[in-house]
Amino acid sequence: GARRRRMTETAQPGRPRPPLVPAGADGAAPRLRPIGTQLRFATLRTIAALVLREMSSTYGRSPGGYLWVVMEPVLDIALLTLVFSLGFRSPPLGTNFAIFYASGLMPFFVFLDISGKVTQSLRYSRHLLSFPRVTFLDAVLARFLLSLLTKLLVSALIFGLILWIWDTRTIFDTPRVMLSFAMATALGLGVGLMNCLLMARWTIWQSVWSVLTRPLVLISGVILLPESIPQPYRDWMNWNPLVHVTGEMRRGFYYSYEAEYVDPTYVFGLSLLLGVTGLLFLRRYYRDLLEL
Repeated sequence: GARRRRMTETAQPGRPRPPLVPAGADGAAPRLRPIGTQLRFATLRTIAALVLREMSSTYGRSPGGYLWVVMEPVLDIALLTLVFSLGFRSPPLGTNFAIFYASGLMPFFVFLDISGKVTQSLRYSRHLLSFPRVTFLDAVLARFLLSLLTKLLVSALIFGLILWIWDTRTIFDTPRVMLSFAMATALGLGVGLMNCLLMARWTIWQSVWSVLTRPLVLISGVILLPESIPQPYRDWMNWNPLVHVTGEMRRGFYYSYEAEYVDPTYVFGLSLLLGVTGLLFLRRYYRDLLEL
């Protein structure tokens, strides 16, 4: 009947077939979602999955997990406090050793952890980067965000604990403290991106960088204030961007500490230069670097 006649007409060679358009409830073609939205949410899901993977592999398998992340800087501060309180009556600033060394160590640890995590991004996610949905930028952002949030939380806990236990006779200038953390974060990201490129290209750079960073805690204003260093070494020391980071943090706790040498523009400018340079080369050559 009519059904067989329609099938015969449709199957005739040379006759164009009507387009197959999926119809909605009202018979009209459904509206397609923009591909940009799909990619954006896919990227967010990828970064979230990489963050969860990083949390499980870094903190989930070690004894103590996140507890050790808090205890490590606490023990470092306690050791410095004990050693220097035995030899000196008061720290270089204020009257409390714990808050003095915490204000130097915490931004220093933020820089070290972020730069170290970002540096190892390509190696850590080498196998995942073979998937088309995962890019090197996803791997970098996942490790950067987890490191930043973890260190900020640890810093808040340690500062709060010290201020609760002792009468440190210090202030808490929130804008200056946040600026110091922002400087440490930007510097850690910029150095990490550059090191990620250099270590992927030349493996010897990992050993060279390890040697270069060993004296950083001594020349970054963590233990000694720049004002206590004689000239011309003091001016040389100010080329170290971490001196500006720790100096800004100390200004956030000690009202009378002026730290005229602090220059946030220098730190952010250097961070931007290193970060953009590393990012441009990684974007162009990261697949080739993975094959080395």
